[in-house]
Amino acid sequence: MFDSFLKLSRLNKRIISVCVDSVALFFALWAAFALRLEQSFWVPNKGELLISALTVVFTLGVFVRLGLYRAVVRYMSDQAFVTIITGVAVSAVLLIVLGYSLHVPVPRSVPLIYAALAFIFVGGSRMSVRMLVNRSSARGKEYVAIVGAGETGTQLAQALQQGTEYHPAVFISLIPANHRAVIAGLPAFSLDHLQEVVERHQVKRLLLALDADANVDRRRLLQQLEKLGLPVQTVPSMAELMAGQARINDIRDLELEDLLGRDPVRPNSAVVAQSLYQKSVMVTGAGGSIGSELCRQIIRQKPSNLVLFERSEFALYSIEKELATINQVEELGVTIHPLLGSVSHRRRCETVMRAFGVQTVYHAAAYKHVPLVEHNVIEGVQNNVFGTWHTAEAAIAAGVERFVLVSTDKAVRPTNVMGASKRLAELVLQGLAQRQQDTAFSMVRFGNVLGSSGSVVPLFRDQIRDGGPVTVTHPDIIRYFMTIPEASQLVLQAGSMGRDGEVFVLDMGEPVKIADLARKMINLMGLTEKTADRPDGDIEVVFTGLRPGEKLFEELLIGDDPQGTAHPRIMMAREVSMAWPEVELMLQNLSAASRAFDCSRIIQLLKEAPTGYTPNGDTADLVWCTESGSQLQATASNVTRLTV
Repeated sequence: MFDSFLKLSRLNKRIISVCVDSVALFFALWAAFALRLEQSFWVPNKGELLISALTVVFTLGVFVRLGLYRAVVRYMSDQAFVTIITGVAVSAVLLIVLGYSLHVPVPRSVPLIYAALAFIFVGGSRMSVRMLVNRSSARGKEYVAIVGAGETGTQLAQALQQGTEYHPAVFISLIPANHRAVIAGLPAFSLDHLQEVVERHQVKRLLLALDADANVDRRRLLQQLEKLGLPVQTVPSMAELMAGQARINDIRDLELEDLLGRDPVRPNSAVVAQSLYQKSVMVTGAGGSIGSELCRQIIRQKPSNLVLFERSEFALYSIEKELATINQVEELGVTIHPLLGSVSHRRRCETVMRAFGVQTVYHAAAYKHVPLVEHNVIEGVQNNVFGTWHTAEAAIAAGVERFVLVSTDKAVRPTNVMGASKRLAELVLQGLAQRQQDTAFSMVRFGNVLGSSGSVVPLFRDQIRDGGPVTVTHPDIIRYFMTIPEASQLVLQAGSMGRDGEVFVLDMGEPVKIADLARKMINLMGLTEKTADRPDGDIEVVFTGLRPGEKLFEELLIGDDPQGTAHPRIMMAREVSMAWPEVELMLQNLSAASRAFDCSRIIQLLKEAPTGYTPNGDTADLVWCTESGSQLQATASNVTRLTV
């Protein structure tokens, strides 16, 4: 029956509301007189009946005028109750005026009693309907517990109550004093009673809604939540909400940076701001994972110009649109220049830098996916080595003050072409730093970045959603991990510290075992690992073997004696470098081998250079290894003899 009422048209619902209010107001008037006159069966005379009828009619008109019948009961806000209070107050005044005008005696306490009863009946009827509607709408929804009872948590609860997918059943407060309290209409319990609360309230999912300033050990918290075997998800950050990039009820999978087990790296904001404020800054690879985050952080330091240099049209469009929104919402006043181009085109780079008076360049453009670069040796070397060289030469020619290279831990004792090419790029910049003094070069190395385009995290997440298996190359493979914002902060910090070809690395804490990371993701998505001991599990972890050029572990330092810096979590590596004439000769030989498409010669040159490159397999370039590639190899041998 109630469902039939909900399906009525808006007009019919309004008619029913008017009828219910009429009865409620008449009853409130009768009850007010009966209570005042102390008569259980009070019967009004003609005059009292007349002013009662007129009061009800005029009150209904006031309610219509105030818009009470336009309010949808299930979505009623505090404003609707203010409307009811206003209407009831006007109604009580009307009762006094009508009694005086029509010479009908109305005891002075009757209007007050009437107003109180009218508010209870009119407001109570709507509260009852809203409660029934909300209870009815909760059927079929998934019951969730919101971890965090602060402002973020209460906003999330209100948003979910109006949605169609989740029903907030309970708050899990991180403040023990809130145990058994009621917050925003929901019961709140402490974390110590988590297991009991989940079972009692039939919770099927946990939503993490912690305030940005909450002082919480997230790693310890997630370890407690992981034991429940329920999906754990989170809400967007306050920065995303303010930038309009997401809504509070945009539930998403948990960000695994919480599992890193260390405090995030905090930059020296004053030093970074000083190096960027009102400067003209250029970011190459601006549409990539690291490049785009660099842009987000740089723009908030209010440079005069931010030049976005990117070869992918769609990536450039996306980051330019996002930055324009941030620029407008936060009123930063930064001029943004989205430019298409390749770092391999030196003249294009130099022209751009001169045109916008670029003072600082952050070089994030690179091919970073190990197997792909291993299968595309020539392009990897062209983009990572020659792209860095040409961009750096353009920066020198254009009078750029600072040039910061985004490097990788795979450049340390590399076993793959990607790592060797990035180490070679470091050597190029170190050589240029010795050759001239006008442009300050520096490099920054870090480990795997969670959530980047080359990270295992998105891959694992997709595999889990598809039902598995989750593929890990080796049971003992370990990696250092950091977040995209941390990596970008380190780059900005190094950019303000670099002077003479230094290589900066981050103290990243303990490395993470990839197999353990995969298992944590499975557990936090509310699933179980399928093993020989648990054949009824949901997701299996399968080991596929190391890929071409892949190592079991990565390192950040070549030497063992790093220097400290002004930042407690940033170190400066002491490593071998090459004089510029040696670097130039090496680049000439590498260029000749590239033009001849001689992959074996390129591999040999990478070995001869002081990169520490020791490949763990044969050349894996896809074209070079084809049957038709044998003809290329023969041709390459002839061309190489002519050019070297």
